[in-house]
Amino acid sequence: MKAARLFMPVNPVGKTESNNRTVAFLGNYLPRKCGIATFTSDLLGAVASRHPESRCFAVPVNDIDGRYQYPGVVRFEIEEQELESYQRAAGFLNSSEVDVVSLQHEFGIFGGPAGSHLLTLLRGLRAPVVTTLHTVLLKPDPEQFRVMQTLIAHSARLVVMTERGRTILQQVYGAPSAKVDLIPHGIPDVQFGAPDSYKDQFGVAGRKVLLTFGLLSPNKGIEYVLHALPEIVAEFPAAVYIVLGATHPHELRARGEAYRLGLEAIVRKNKLENHVIFHNRFVELKELTEFIGAADIYITPYLDEGQITSGTLAYAFGAGKAVISTPYWHAAELLRDERGVLVPFADPEAIAREVSGLLRDRTRRSVISEHAYQLGREMVWSKTAVLYMRSFELARQGKPAMPRELVVARGVPGRPHESPELNLGHLNQMTDSMGIFQHARFTTPMLSEGYCTDDNARALILTVLLGQSEEAPKRVRALATTYAAFLQYAFDPGTARFHNFLSVDRHWLDEKGSEDSHGRAIWALGTAVGRSPHWSSQMMAERLFALALPAARDFTSPRAWAFSLIGIHEYLHRAKGSSLAQDVRDELTGRLVTIFDKVAGPDWTWFEEGLTYDNAKLAHALIVSGHATGRRSVCDRGLQALRWLVGVQTPKHDQLRPIGSNGFYQRDSVRADFDQQPIEAHATVSACLEAYRVTADSWWYEQAQSAFDWFLGWNDLGVELYCASTGGCRDGLHPDRANENQGAESMLAFLLSLAEMRLIQNTATGIQRTGVAASVTQ
Repeated sequence: MKAARLFMPVNPVGKTESNNRTVAFLGNYLPRKCGIATFTSDLLGAVASRHPESRCFAVPVNDIDGRYQYPGVVRFEIEEQELESYQRAAGFLNSSEVDVVSLQHEFGIFGGPAGSHLLTLLRGLRAPVVTTLHTVLLKPDPEQFRVMQTLIAHSARLVVMTERGRTILQQVYGAPSAKVDLIPHGIPDVQFGAPDSYKDQFGVAGRKVLLTFGLLSPNKGIEYVLHALPEIVAEFPAAVYIVLGATHPHELRARGEAYRLGLEAIVRKNKLENHVIFHNRFVELKELTEFIGAADIYITPYLDEGQITSGTLAYAFGAGKAVISTPYWHAAELLRDERGVLVPFADPEAIAREVSGLLRDRTRRSVISEHAYQLGREMVWSKTAVLYMRSFELARQGKPAMPRELVVARGVPGRPHESPELNLGHLNQMTDSMGIFQHARFTTPMLSEGYCTDDNARALILTVLLGQSEEAPKRVRALATTYAAFLQYAFDPGTARFHNFLSVDRHWLDEKGSEDSHGRAIWALGTAVGRSPHWSSQMMAERLFALALPAARDFTSPRAWAFSLIGIHEYLHRAKGSSLAQDVRDELTGRLVTIFDKVAGPDWTWFEEGLTYDNAKLAHALIVSGHATGRRSVCDRGLQALRWLVGVQTPKHDQLRPIGSNGFYQRDSVRADFDQQPIEAHATVSACLEAYRVTADSWWYEQAQSAFDWFLGWNDLGVELYCASTGGCRDGLHPDRANENQGAESMLAFLLSLAEMRLIQNTATGIQRTGVAASVTQ
């Protein structure tokens, strides 16, 4: 039968093995007043009733400061705007050992941009997730698209309620068809009855009843029915239109009863006081079915074409009502084949014409009702529950191991994978003839903040790396010259140190810069010397490197030592005979080894008593120095420290969580999770790639890719840091949002990560799995 085929899951299984399953239902829940709360409550009740051997409980989302008076089936509550609440919910669900999570998804019910707080919960779950999509947007904005793709990647099964939803899911979002199930919106099982038997109790006996029910908000289009009513009443004086439902709580909080009062004003203007009844309340299921039973015609005049599902439509349709509706997607699909009547959006004349036509033609009205009721038997909750349990079982049988292909295409060493296109638009915008500006307000350079040696050194490294590719834009070499010239200008021969901060009017703001900025300048100059032999400024860089290097011996900052060591390593690719560089390398390497041996222990394998900023550079420096000098013990210390740091920074599911800058992480203390900075992601990418080069162990490549994915949305907020449209990078993650400014440090962290990932992919085929032992000696 056609009705039976319409709603079967795409990949049904022969038998539903549901014994002793524990299912958590995550979404809004009654007594919260909204359609999804009703749906979640009904679905849980139907599954529990149909499969009493299963253990079912609810995890609702709260949108108010106080608490709802939930029933006992609610075991945990999520605070909508509190990110940590989502993390706690994941922990609760894991400790509850649920077999499957049934998630009800609608962008507006979860906190964060486009509901992205939900992604934090999903990334922490061990159980498979079956996601019911109550909204599937044809034209999502970038944030909605990113959230949807991540949601798809984390869902073992996806449930849609219409064929149109399934098509959009596959064509717009690339969802695999094999994990999409088509299950109808469940409805109560009511007897098919004559409307007149219900009318007495509502005081409308002997009248033709038109009904619309649901929470009121301006997108419902009820005003167009009110404008159609005078023409209907002129032919059918006994007609009455019942508008049943409270104002939507979100609408009430935002604009009060403005929409309802506007509707009442239309009633008075059109002199319809005797033909319109407003019931401003949320009704329970029993009373609702009686209201539906009293209706001769049900009307959904909604204005949003993209509405992919409507519970009110499903309820009225399944009860065998003759339905007149605007052609939003759910209605257009459900009411075809003489199962209802469609009218254009916002068209009172069409509504009047079709309502009057159905009231005149009782035979047609009866045929439509019978067709609707017949198909509605396939939508009742008892049958829908079976389909959901079937989907739950499919999810359990084929649970994916945290799929990531929809967030960023995973590559393997030696095989290219899809990655963002190189966009230097923001780099160009942030650079003038002097150098690169430090900060930006959103994407606009902040001239008042001037320039710094730190960022110009990073920018020089980037342009040198980009220059190694034959596909590098022509402007790259010119930019490299600008940044090198800045470093030359920043160097003070009198102190043999670099200045760091330069005002926009070209005045240095310090007598000498920090040790870290000096170390970064050495790193940049060494990279320029070692990797750009034919560059016009290469000789200047070599000379400046030699002048700047001796000061590194007096530094006390371990990071300045590390930056200098990486620069020396790069420099010696070209100037292998430099005794000064080799001597300084030996001295600084020895210092890093000394502090590591002093501090490191079984539970804290690190150089210092705390993790602060640019952490991975310390391990990176020992890896390159130990490998280059053939000192295996040095290299091993670096690898050991980096492996420990990766473990600290990836507490779950290979997702990078950099040490937060709001307190950092002191030994035997609580780590700060925010603010998370792009510089940490880049340091991890770079160090792990170096570890991969040295060891040929693909695990290090995977850790580099994981750190790179942090920029692309694989993070605690599920927010993409890289901005593909500008080429910039947001300045980090706050607990609840991204920092929308796109300064130089963040942009360069992403671009350097991208450049290094591309370089390793181009050279990975030459890396042989020989391990450290073949290349270093004790």
